[in-house]
Amino acid sequence: MDWNQLISGKRFGLEEYHERKHERTYFQRDYDRLIFSSPFRRLQNKTQVFPLPGSIFVHNRLTHSLEVSCVGRSLGNNVAKVLMQRYPTGNVNLPEIGSIVSAACLAHDMGNPPFGHSGERAISAYFSEGTGMKWESYVREEGGRWDDFVHFEGNANAIRLLTHQFVGRRKGGFALTYSTLASIVKYPYASMFAGKKGKFGFFQSEEETYQCIAKELGIIPDPEDPHRFVRYPLVYLVEAADDICYQIMDIEDACKLHILTPDEAIDLMLGFFEGKRLAHIKEIMHMVNDTNEQLGYLRSCIVGLLVDECTNVFLENEAGLLDGTYRIPLIQHIGETARRAYERCAETACRKIYTAKEVLDIELAGYHIFSHLIDCLVEAVMNPNHAYSKLLLRRIPEQYDTTTPTTYGKIQCVLDYISGMTDVYALDLYRKITGMSLPAV
Repeated sequence: MDWNQLISGKRFGLEEYHERKHERTYFQRDYDRLIFSSPFRRLQNKTQVFPLPGSIFVHNRLTHSLEVSCVGRSLGNNVAKVLMQRYPTGNVNLPEIGSIVSAACLAHDMGNPPFGHSGERAISAYFSEGTGMKWESYVREEGGRWDDFVHFEGNANAIRLLTHQFVGRRKGGFALTYSTLASIVKYPYASMFAGKKGKFGFFQSEEETYQCIAKELGIIPDPEDPHRFVRYPLVYLVEAADDICYQIMDIEDACKLHILTPDEAIDLMLGFFEGKRLAHIKEIMHMVNDTNEQLGYLRSCIVGLLVDECTNVFLENEAGLLDGTYRIPLIQHIGETARRAYERCAETACRKIYTAKEVLDIELAGYHIFSHLIDCLVEAVMNPNHAYSKLLLRRIPEQYDTTTPTTYGKIQCVLDYISGMTDVYALDLYRKITGMSLPAV
């Protein structure tokens, strides 16, 4: 792959439209377009890991995405500076790598349903072991891809959200640049090649879209598997920004919620440093007594360290990133001290944070709410002439095409609607259609 082709300002869906020049670059406009969008705004009411706040404010999808975007911009700018020195006569858009990565970071979670990752698992479970299993034969007989549902993936749903022409909307969806869209696809292959982890990058409905993006940018097929593409190089920077943020912020949030003690959290964070740097950080940290200030300072030091480490890994492996032979997350190749500390944080999160009562309660609620909502809505779109279906279908916004002729399309329509909901909206709709909550009379 070649940087001259990889970084393109061409917009998906607007290929033939010649835009006038603006003071903002194409990629800065991607960023602004996402920031001002309704789906991005709704992230403020979608769970990241912990329940949405009462008196203690922890990260939600919106704050997480904004922080990932900041880190992604730093990673992209660091890489761009070096690449511009390596290729002084290279692509005119090389300086824009930071803008591309930051925009992609904003969008990386926009396809995730309510209730965090438990929402994805609940959707998958409904079709793999729940009532939804009855639709499998219908989908397969029509040539639909059943794996899209039993391995429902927020990353693939983000590409659909950003590129699909919903009813009444413009061609190309958000009409983002090809480079920004490519930077979001962590798993550039279809659901039937997802493997044990169940991860994939696009639904059957967007497969042609991704192939178009890959052709335009020169993204090559995986030399080890012709059914897959190699990752677009900037995906590694988006992934690294996400890895840096969620791991460190989860530790900080867990401390605020008293799942971890301040001493436990500080000990985990100090593990990223050694020698003179560690001594200096301790000296600065102890200049204040407030635990939140100490954690904030440690977090900023760790983020700076990991940004530098991941930048170096990316630049050292540039050749492998371009020919597709490098395929490991950048965070796994950082220096030994930082890597051990990161792995220790990950182990603690799995053992103490993600199994905490507060987190499990969200997962339990998500399973029940999603199962009921999907069941009712799918039955309604499959039987639109039933009296109850007519009432329920009126709740679905017009942008979702409930009259699509295929079973695959009808299920996807329901999942489009549900995955776009906020936690509060999903809970409110569940209460109303079950009769648990009635409007005031």
